Amino acid sequence: MKEKVAVATVQGRAYFLLVNALHEQGIGFISLVPGQPLPSKVKLVITTEGEKAKVNYDKVLVFHGEAELESLIIEVKKMLAGKEAPERIVVGIDPGEAIGLVIVADGKVIEEGNCYSSHELTSSIVKVLRTVNFSVTSVVVKIGNGVPVYKELLEDLDYSLPPQAALEVVGEAGTNRPLTMHSRKIRHISSAIRIAGRTGHIFARRKAIAANNTSQ
Repeated sequence: MKEKVAVATVQGRAYFLLVNALHEQGIGFISLVPGQPLPSKVKLVITTEGEKAKVNYDKVLVFHGEAELESLIIEVKKMLAGKEAPERIVVGIDPGEAIGLVIVADGKVIEEGNCYSSHELTSSIVKVLRTVNFSVTSVVVKIGNGVPVYKELLEDLDYSLPPQAALEVVGEAGTNRPLTMHSRKIRHISSAIRIAGRTGHIFARRKAIAANNTSQ
């Protein structure tokens, strides 16, 4: 049995949304009725608020609705990776017409893809950081400086991201490597991974400064 996730609900809409999201991410699962005994290899259970009292297990994620589905799937990935609260999250961004994005938790990629607007980029990152406990997890967002648009993206990130997230500007020399026509769609993701692994220059966040001034 490879499935480590159990979906325990008899609510039709919740079940439909959950299993489709798990399928899309390639996450194996089994379906159970709340209260049904769990196979030994199950690592976590997804259920609903009204049914969680029937689930006798210590690792339970609660589905609160479609609006929070993406955040729930991100949490599933983190728990399956072996840590509920990673020590460090690094976000790598490769600016361009297609913006490469990769999110790495303790050295393991948990999200990757291409974004096509600043709004899509910031929304994708915010969804991941929404579940982060900043008292135990450090977060740094690294953006390449290879094209001028990075400055606009940097301003949007400073405005949109939580003040606890650090921003770094990273030199892109050598991050873009020749790829075949067939693999061009992953070019920006590959560059984002390399950017995430480099050390950049700290960007002084105005949002963090404002938050500090307000607290004084």
